[in-house]
Amino acid sequence: MTTVKNVNLFRNDTLIKNQDVEIHNGLISSIKTSDSNISEENFLVPGFIDLQIYGAGGRLFSAKPTVESLTIMEEDLLKKGTTGFLACMATNTPDVFNDCIKTAKEYRSSARNFLGLHLEGPFLNPKRLGAHVPSFVRKATLGEIKELLDFGDGVIKMMTIASECQDDDVIQYLLDNDVVVSLGHSNATFEEATKAYNKGVQTTTHLFNAMSPIHHREPGIPTAIFNHDKAMASIIVDGRHLDFEVVKFAKKLVKERLFLITDAVTACNNGPYQHIQDGDKFVMPDGTLSGSSLTMLQAVKNCISHCDIELQEALNMASLYPANLIGKAGYLGKIEINQRANMILLDNELNLITVFFNGESLSI
Repeated sequence: MTTVKNVNLFRNDTLIKNQDVEIHNGLISSIKTSDSNISEENFLVPGFIDLQIYGAGGRLFSAKPTVESLTIMEEDLLKKGTTGFLACMATNTPDVFNDCIKTAKEYRSSARNFLGLHLEGPFLNPKRLGAHVPSFVRKATLGEIKELLDFGDGVIKMMTIASECQDDDVIQYLLDNDVVVSLGHSNATFEEATKAYNKGVQTTTHLFNAMSPIHHREPGIPTAIFNHDKAMASIIVDGRHLDFEVVKFAKKLVKERLFLITDAVTACNNGPYQHIQDGDKFVMPDGTLSGSSLTMLQAVKNCISHCDIELQEALNMASLYPANLIGKAGYLGKIEINQRANMILLDNELNLITVFFNGESLSI
């Protein structure tokens, strides 16, 4: 049994100080007041869950879809406090998609923090592609979706689609087969987006980016999210994809339905997605914004420092809310008895001290 002594933590959004957290067989077995005299102001928080990340550790998964790439991504992300992630694949050729899916299936039996795949495309709206390659974009057929999910054998956990470009039976089939459907790279009207959410589309990909905007006569996708009582949305809080002031007002309206992603890529000079680092962001060779260099911890810090979001709520956006979306909140995203001991120890300035994964302390 391992004990993390004398830490501050949040339970039900309430800060509880000077707690000892005991870990047994990879699970949190006890939380109790510490008898230690140490007065350090360290925080023990849930491990981060990133549902949209393309690359880490210098590897862009779709550019080199190998077991080695997933291993490198896992190790790099664990050292940064991301204890669960979906590897994201942008719109590409069927061969690349198949290679990524095949590798993910091969890898999952030995996976640690890799939770599956997020397919961002190719079933998008050509009017809102951002950095996605137009020649790969198409409308889905039900037969194609059935074949894709059969080949995926459960490893495809999330898909970003433009619902206004797809038939209802395609979307319903995804939902019926436990794929989280996210509205994104979409030019849907307010009415079309609301219809999609009412039919079961659960979330939205990178709020405000690559979607119909708010206009006083055409309210667009963001207003549909603001008005809905269930629709969630991811957001990239790097100060590049969105101004922090926009994050502020989005949080006030979307509340607990808003969660963090990094949308992070890594430098790549081959294939259709050649990401070039430009300061603290990445761009395509033509200058199109193509991804972030964000970490989940920096996103949390940005929420607190720039967006008037309280610490416990920023942490929820990075852990509990994405865990809820993918159906993992029963054992991830919280520090509670019988939860998996995936946790991060931070100092009082929110610098990373230690990562615990399945109860094991990792060197960072």
